[in-house]
Amino acid sequence: MNYIAGSDRTEALLLPEVLDDYIALENPVRFIDAFVGQLDLGKAGFTNAQLQETGRPPYDPGDLLRLYLYGYLNRVRSRRGLEREAARNLELIWLLRKLRPDFKTIADFRRNNGGAIKAVGREFILLCRKLELFGGELVAIDSTKIKAQNSKGRNYSEAKLKALLAEIENKVSGYKGVRPRRRAGRGRRR
Repeated sequence: MNYIAGSDRTEALLLPEVLDDYIALENPVRFIDAFVGQLDLGKAGFTNAQLQETGRPPYDPGDLLRLYLYGYLNRVRSRRGLEREAARNLELIWLLRKLRPDFKTIADFRRNNGGAIKAVGREFILLCRKLELFGGELVAIDSTKIKAQNSKGRNYSEAKLKALLAEIENKVSGYKGVRPRRRAGRGRRR
């Protein structure tokens, strides 16, 4: 009796397989693709939305936006992590049509289009909530004592919530990405 065997990696195929067959019809990447496909990226404020007459052609800002939205949904925030996933994740290979942008391209896109990414991301989240595509996070508490106190510091009014949202917006706009860690033993020399 033999084990179940996969295909030989060096075997040449007469007819190439279709990449679309690997992604199910209800996969979230299809929604991301459709959402970005219907956007007017020039009107949204993305750079390179209109091609120049000369020079090397840039990446389509729609493709890089698809990459960011995928990273947002799957909690991949770093540019190097997104570069790595674009090369090995089958969903991203399908979504980007086998494009593999490097980390510098991804970082430049984020830097040059921060406001537009933020606005489109907000629109994307609101649409997902409206269509009930994802729910809230589950918080479960078992055998825990919680103080039931409604002091001024522990309750929220509409005005307080608006102030908190404005503070969060300021923090998000100041976000520059993940900083690299310093290696141990590489401090200043005297």
